[in-house]
Amino acid sequence: MTTAHVYQIYIRAGLQEVWEAIVDPAFTRQYFFGSAFKTPPVAGEPFDSVLPDGTVAVDGVVEECDPPRRLVHTWHVRYDERMASEPASRVTWELEEAGEGLVRLRVVHGDLAFSPLTWANVGGGWPYVLDGLKSLVETGRPLPPRFERVPVAHEAAGVVKDWHRMQGVEANNATFDLLAAPDPDPEALLRGAYAAAYHWDRASGKQPVNEVRARYLIGKAWWRAGRGELALDYAERVVTGCAEHGLADFDLAYAHELRARALGLLGRPDEARAELEAALAVPIAEAEDAAILARDLADLTADTLPAGR
Repeated sequence: MTTAHVYQIYIRAGLQEVWEAIVDPAFTRQYFFGSAFKTPPVAGEPFDSVLPDGTVAVDGVVEECDPPRRLVHTWHVRYDERMASEPASRVTWELEEAGEGLVRLRVVHGDLAFSPLTWANVGGGWPYVLDGLKSLVETGRPLPPRFERVPVAHEAAGVVKDWHRMQGVEANNATFDLLAAPDPDPEALLRGAYAAAYHWDRASGKQPVNEVRARYLIGKAWWRAGRGELALDYAERVVTGCAEHGLADFDLAYAHELRARALGLLGRPDEARAELEAALAVPIAEAEDAAILARDLADLTADTLPAGR
């Protein structure tokens, strides 16, 4: 799931004609599911997009209004209770001449990272809206009503799990990047690790291994932050998770690696060395994984078990 929908169409018309079709209710109601600006958009002012009976479908704030070339406004859904609880997103309209009597219209509906239901709903609506605008301007007639419906929030709810998966991957990768930095901010590390765990717990297709790896990342963040007791607590959770779910290979090896680092940080070198030996003894099926593990254990030797920092 991306965090924006981006569309670009070409319309045989002039800039002013297309602009009027975007902001004038007499035009907009014919292609925008019956909705239109209640009052002309003004930069810095709030707006309502209303249905013919006066019901507010969308509200927001006009951030930029530069006729006939650019319009930017926030977008907060009012036509669905669940989507109404999500943060406002942002819609940008950009018009430019692309040839004689030809306008290129680019629409970006962005800032949807924290509004997965809105993301799913509007993604199916924008193509019909923009094709309807083009038809109306070029032929004087909008598109006929379509038979298929745009999914409403409860129908699109599955996309929330996909969104959590995407956020989990991003938080996971960002946290591992921080772990590799020379002097990472401990607070940023911990926030990233816990955020990754939160999203993976709610992600589509999650498996027990995702929870085990989330525990590992949290433990590694606590180790890097210099908190050996918490790092060891999470190392034990990783080892327990591997045993409960039959995880071996590099998951088990890294469980021992985290134990070794935590014990070294706590001043328990003999136990730490035993855990290092256990990590090295775990069979690794893939040569590439074995090479990565060896690289990650390179700073751990029988005589040197560095502190988190």
